[in-house]
Amino acid sequence: MRFKQRLLLLAIATLTRSAAAQDAAGQPPLTIDIDIVARKLDAARQQIQPELGASAYSFSPQALEAIPQGGASPLNQVLLQAPGVAQDSFGQIHLRGEHANVQYRLDGVELPEGLSVFGQAIESRFANSMTLITGALPAQYGFQTAGVVDIQTKSGTANPGGEVSMYGGSWNWLQPSFSYGGKSGALDWFVTGDFLHNDRGIENPASSYAALHDTTNQFHGLAHFSYVIDPDTRISLILGGFSGQFQIPNNPGQATLGFSVLGATTANSATLNETREEDTQFGILSLQKHLDLLDVQVSAFSRLSHLAFSPDWIGDLLFNGIAQQATRTDQVYGVQADASWLVSEDHTLRFGALAQTETTASKSVSQVLPVNAAGTPTTDQPFGIADSSSRQGGRYGVYVQDEWRVLPSVTINAGLRFDAVDEYTSETALDPRLNVVWTPTETTTLHVGYARYFAPPPFELVGSGTLAKFAGTTAAPDVTTNDPVRAERSDYYDIGVSQVVIPGLTMGVDAYFKQSRNLVDEGQFGAPIILTAFNYAKGLQEGIEMNGSYDHGPWSIYGNLALSRAMGKDIVSAQYNFSAPELAFIAGNWIHLDHDQLWTGSAGIAYTANSDSERPTRFTINTIVQSGLRASTATIPNGMALPTYGVVNLSVVQKVAARTELRLDVLNIGDNTYQIRDGTGVGVGAPQYGIRRTILAGVTQRF
Repeated sequence: MRFKQRLLLLAIATLTRSAAAQDAAGQPPLTIDIDIVARKLDAARQQIQPELGASAYSFSPQALEAIPQGGASPLNQVLLQAPGVAQDSFGQIHLRGEHANVQYRLDGVELPEGLSVFGQAIESRFANSMTLITGALPAQYGFQTAGVVDIQTKSGTANPGGEVSMYGGSWNWLQPSFSYGGKSGALDWFVTGDFLHNDRGIENPASSYAALHDTTNQFHGLAHFSYVIDPDTRISLILGGFSGQFQIPNNPGQATLGFSVLGATTANSATLNETREEDTQFGILSLQKHLDLLDVQVSAFSRLSHLAFSPDWIGDLLFNGIAQQATRTDQVYGVQADASWLVSEDHTLRFGALAQTETTASKSVSQVLPVNAAGTPTTDQPFGIADSSSRQGGRYGVYVQDEWRVLPSVTINAGLRFDAVDEYTSETALDPRLNVVWTPTETTTLHVGYARYFAPPPFELVGSGTLAKFAGTTAAPDVTTNDPVRAERSDYYDIGVSQVVIPGLTMGVDAYFKQSRNLVDEGQFGAPIILTAFNYAKGLQEGIEMNGSYDHGPWSIYGNLALSRAMGKDIVSAQYNFSAPELAFIAGNWIHLDHDQLWTGSAGIAYTANSDSERPTRFTINTIVQSGLRASTATIPNGMALPTYGVVNLSVVQKVAARTELRLDVLNIGDNTYQIRDGTGVGVGAPQYGIRRTILAGVTQRF
């Protein structure tokens, strides 16, 4: 199929050259369909970076629209419908027992990690389609290896015309949005943006229905332009941004530490005033070229992210022993190149490289109290400590891989990566990858894979505070050891099978096993919710995933169930964030990682009534069921699981005119009170409860 696609591209190029020659000779020129060229270049781009041998779960345009909230659905809520994805607070997800370590790509180009924690810089409304790739990844995927979220962005060709919508409801929810796509000759464009205001910006730390002090205002935007220079060449530009302001919700009834600050000995935790701002801007400029049997894409990318936390100066001191105003900025510039050479119809060679430079800067101003040898404040007059740091680093990687169909039903994809990191740690790695895909019948596919991974810690999340400045204060850590965070190295094994049972019904099962050295984890330490990276000396993750889907006529049904275990032993970096007893226990014992979850399930049904009429109605119901993340007991860190919970969501979309659509979404229709975090666990901050019943409605007008 790839061979035929490339021959067709070659034929189109030949026709164009023939047209030019005829025009020069004064004859009527042949016409070239730009839409066909664009689609074939899209197909060629997909073949440059296939997920051959990995586990892939795809969301078609129809599937993305059918999810409750549609394009307004946060990206994490979309991904929770895939197997093996666990829910956490602040919109975080965990793939197969990993804390984060997820790679996001737009049209095949890796978008570097940013500083956004509460908000999401990428929205599902940006995506025309999306694929979640996990397992033993082919060699083109490096650095962030828990999984790859591969997003094919919307375009004017696939999404022509304009669209405006107004959406809102519970929690003073207001979310207007717009999009506009089109083309003129060889130029294609698509732009979209939205504004979000509600009183449920962050998870409620209390079990009450409404959160205290939880208003958010957010802006998202994306612009995508592409220009077909000739049938073999296309240039594209993606520009995007996110800006969010968040109130930090309050947890009533908390006790202070028992000392005085400026004469005050008590404070009401329900009236604290902490706020947070987050901003991210990114850009990707790509050149795609087809040369006979060679396809190449070269891209330059940039990402700038910034966050700022403002404390409640008196309240934070009374409750935490420190009030800290903190800002952090991170900027990345880089280049990515990927190529695919079709040696023969059964043999494809791929190779590429990525290089990026990153600069991170942090500043903080803290108010603390001096203490004596017993740890008791000697005065109620706080004093300030200023701390700042700035550092530049880089990541570099090259790969080569050989896809070879050795038998009509057996394909081998062997690869090799060389990676280097020079940031807070300076390390290199040479890692093999191997995938075998066997299709014994037209309806059965078996894959087996091995990958050795090298995953540096997130540069922007490595703590760099000066511990000595806080000695003799209420903010002094119990432990002063601060070994540097190192890159994680692991061996990953994956095996899976997919079976088409009957037309439209597909079922699959996938099992994985991973052993790590210097397993990278992240935690929240202190009032500013800025995650900090640290290492376990050893890590172990294993599990099995089962999935099924049925698509036929007006019905679309899916279900997933995953069982997993994620363990770690001996914290060997950034130790000052932990207590001495905690470190001692973990040094001698395997513990569950704080984001470990025994089982995770998701399911959904979508039905379109009157699908052949001008006014179809789509009904969707979906659910996620989770066995609960970890919490600590009095003696064992992460020693227990939180209670199991389930949430059911409902959506109805009615087309009332040719270009007018109404929708109604009900989230958590049972109004279940469920706890995502209880405030205990290794690297866990405040408690968080999931969203209660939320009723949202909207109208969309297309033109």
